[in-house]
Amino acid sequence: MGEAHYRFYAELNDFLPPERRFTLFPDRFLDISTVKDRMESFGVPHTEVDLILVNGEAVDFAYRVRDGDRISVYPVFEAFDIAGLTRLRPEPLREPRFVLDTHLGRLAAYLRILGFDALYRNLAGDAELAAASREERRTLLTRDLGLLKRGAVTHGYFVRETNARRQVAEVVRRFDLSRLAKPFSRCLRCNTPLEEAARESVAGRIPARIAEVQEEFRCCPTCGRIYWKGGHYDRMRGWLARLEIL
Repeated sequence: MGEAHYRFYAELNDFLPPERRFTLFPDRFLDISTVKDRMESFGVPHTEVDLILVNGEAVDFAYRVRDGDRISVYPVFEAFDIAGLTRLRPEPLREPRFVLDTHLGRLAAYLRILGFDALYRNLAGDAELAAASREERRTLLTRDLGLLKRGAVTHGYFVRETNARRQVAEVVRRFDLSRLAKPFSRCLRCNTPLEEAARESVAGRIPARIAEVQEEFRCCPTCGRIYWKGGHYDRMRGWLARLEIL
């Protein structure tokens, strides 16, 4: 039987039981397996890991754990330059585009309010979500650790919060989205970018009292839904200001 010792750093400890957090702990094993397999057996998905050091040397996910190894596992680095080491996360996606699992419908709506491409289907299965993430180059947002452990998923994030408004604040911070947001530019129903519409073109499709007082309208070219700056718009601006988007 072999034994290796592990230490996980920073937010990776969110996935560990209390007795293993922020400490070096042993792991005994019978069969030789990869460090990715061992790490995920502890509950840590590979999409959250940026660097693994074994006995001080950087390794990739395919490294096979050996007796006596001391393994340090790090999350994504925001402030440190680790060029030249075996960085495990692929390069960040150039454009922030997301696919969300079936439990994050409200988060998807909030991301669309901010103007981000947020793909969401309430009946989508795990295989479909993983395929959309890989083939369409989308970051998968989920609260399902098993989904993040799928090999097809290269860009993914485990959403810690359970409240939808706190979730969107978490995602905005994690992916530094504030400067990229374009609020009220995307359809909340079908995720399509909105187009400006003249008052004459929407007449008869909105309440007459709205047509009398509003001058600016936007329309979804996919579903035809019409948007204007009503009371809901003002409430959302206040919320966005608290998010430091406006």
